[in-house]
Amino acid sequence: MPASPARQVAYQILRRVEAGRGFAVDMLQGPELSTLKDVDRRLATELVMGVLRWRGELDFGIEQLSGRRLRSFDPEVLTVLRMGIYQIRFLEKIPVRATVNDAVELTKAAHKRSAAGLVNAVLRKCNPPGVRLGSVRFEELEPEGIDAVQRTVPRWLFERWAARKWPRSVSGEGLTSAETALRLAWASTQVPPTTLRVTAGDAGQETLTAELAQEGISVVPGAFSRFALVVKSGSIVSSRAMREGRVAIQDEASQLVTELVRPEPGQHVLDLCAAPGMKAGLLAQLLERGTLTVCDLSAVRLRTLGKLLPPQVPPGVKLHRLQLDATRELPFGGLFDRILLDAPCSGTGTLARNPEIKCRLQPRDLTRHAETQMKMLRHALPLLAPGGRLVYATCSLEPEENEQVVEAVLNAMPEFRRLTSAKLSREFPALAPLFDAHGYFRTRPDLHLMDGFFAAVMVHHDRSPNSSAHKP
Repeated sequence: MPASPARQVAYQILRRVEAGRGFAVDMLQGPELSTLKDVDRRLATELVMGVLRWRGELDFGIEQLSGRRLRSFDPEVLTVLRMGIYQIRFLEKIPVRATVNDAVELTKAAHKRSAAGLVNAVLRKCNPPGVRLGSVRFEELEPEGIDAVQRTVPRWLFERWAARKWPRSVSGEGLTSAETALRLAWASTQVPPTTLRVTAGDAGQETLTAELAQEGISVVPGAFSRFALVVKSGSIVSSRAMREGRVAIQDEASQLVTELVRPEPGQHVLDLCAAPGMKAGLLAQLLERGTLTVCDLSAVRLRTLGKLLPPQVPPGVKLHRLQLDATRELPFGGLFDRILLDAPCSGTGTLARNPEIKCRLQPRDLTRHAETQMKMLRHALPLLAPGGRLVYATCSLEPEENEQVVEAVLNAMPEFRRLTSAKLSREFPALAPLFDAHGYFRTRPDLHLMDGFFAAVMVHHDRSPNSSAHKP
């Protein structure tokens, strides 16, 4: 009898992810899941994301149970074993017999029939734990659980977090660097909250909250963003507000970074790495009227933006789309009042949302990303009008991609400077706890229950009130 549809779909997605062919969060929105029943769709999602979040610990279990090194297994067999061990050790309601039987069938369907006996033997040695890691709080972790959590991130990454001197404003009260590293590793295994952006602004949020409650959806205001509603229970996807475009799914940290741009009505705004367009949507919402130019290197991602963004743009905002490489000289004849450079990065602040990063990222990637980021920032700053503002942002926790990029570029371009913590705290009093002593904006998934973002706000020295941007 073939494996269940949910497990078949989960296996196919995991194989594509492990081959480097995309991100799970995107594939889980694909056509394979749309044909499944709700219960199967939920199981497939749980299997894909759970296996990726806990893969380091699952691989440790495979070696312990089999007595063999990982490299001795075919990739298809490893995927089946990871799925099986995850179900036995993390999912309480699935019978072990069903897990083992489906694992054997998946192995055969993958043309690895000779490994079916091995898969059967390994999974039959795997016993459900007394306490499942997925059901405990961080504070309840026993030493064995702590070891398991450490194994969920690459050793080199955990060690660099444990050796790092974290900025005081976002380090957590009384936490050592080692404790911070463990908390970040734990956060990478957790399901991140679904956060909404109210596209009509902060007016009427109480009415929207009441409307969603009538549909069985419970939401609470975000901790910092005036546009954010955090979903506590219920399915927002099928809600009337979602269908009508009155809310969009956007992490709260992503919203806050966009708010730092602070566009004013009538201005010319540039979003250099805009796809898929969620930050651009909030920029348009804040701008109300003016010109918004959105760019990206990927034609495919720009097409996606072209579908998602226009419904979010107010009638008074003129939208331009342009494919370009921001590491090269930029083809604009005028200047911009506001620029957002949300640069491509390692994504270590989004490991819970994009857990495959943990098995793809290498130390050398940080240097590679930093070189790209510096090129982009060097090309973006000269496009800033006197008195204008540029926000450089990443969803990385790593200093090589963040403050080191900003400082290296500003040292070579003294006509620009970053705003201080005091200035930003006066301008954004609600965000004051998120600015460190140098004026850098930082969020952490373990402290703030949102993605880990970094941002620096830079301005042109000339603050003449008569200076303005030219239309690009």
